[in-house]
Amino acid sequence: MARQKGLMKYIGTIGDVRHFKIKGQEGFFAGMVGGPTAEQVNTAPEFERTRENMNEFGGCARAGKSVRTALSALMSKMADSQVTGRLTSVMKKINLEDGTEARGYRKVEISTQRNYLLGFEFDKKLSLSGVFNAPYDVTHTPGRESADFTIAAFNPTDLITAPSGSTHFRLINALAVVADFVYNATTGTYEPDDMVNNELSIVEYSPYIPLNVAYAGSTLTAELPGTPTLGTNVTVIQCIGIEFFQEVNSNYYAFNSGNCLRIEDAF
Repeated sequence: MARQKGLMKYIGTIGDVRHFKIKGQEGFFAGMVGGPTAEQVNTAPEFERTRENMNEFGGCARAGKSVRTALSALMSKMADSQVTGRLTSVMKKINLEDGTEARGYRKVEISTQRNYLLGFEFDKKLSLSGVFNAPYDVTHTPGRESADFTIAAFNPTDLITAPSGSTHFRLINALAVVADFVYNATTGTYEPDDMVNNELSIVEYSPYIPLNVAYAGSTLTAELPGTPTLGTNVTVIQCIGIEFFQEVNSNYYAFNSGNCLRIEDAF
């Protein structure tokens, strides 16, 4: 695939070359027109492997979407434009670990491969550890319906890299339930193994904390609504994050930059 670097900017097809933009990337791109028809891909024997890959990719995309849906309250201010593809890529790694089903129908068994989710940054250009360096710990209850984010006393001036102009910050503790995804031969699609609890979530925020005053420390508890019973086929993802504000006349105005969110634990 070619990439255009000149001054001429256009989208469309000229001869056998098509020109297009890619979301989240700068510049214009070009590629050859052509390729197999949709009917060939869907029916021809030589595209069997392609159909298998497409089927599993669809399941991975649905699993990744469940994470984003469960955390939808945070996505607009915490995630980059490529988070959909990056989450799908993580789910594909999990999908490839399944050795129980035939190729094209392998499970997205998150519950046995949770380590792939750990440390996932929702904005790849902004790491939580590059912004928030205070001492903390995360724990959860045996039933997994509740989890704590415990922060020790610290001085924000020394351990937080805040955007210019911000005066306050809030800490975030979020839980999201994501089920394993399995292929349903009747519907021809991948579906969550626990439709009741899949995408169940809760987001808890600390009070507004001043950046110029020593912080005494606290524990931020997030508890899933409805006291759910969680089976072995679901995973609870615990995300922690920070967001910044400017106080003006006792009103707090959110910043669009500097905010970050990370998957800290999966259990």
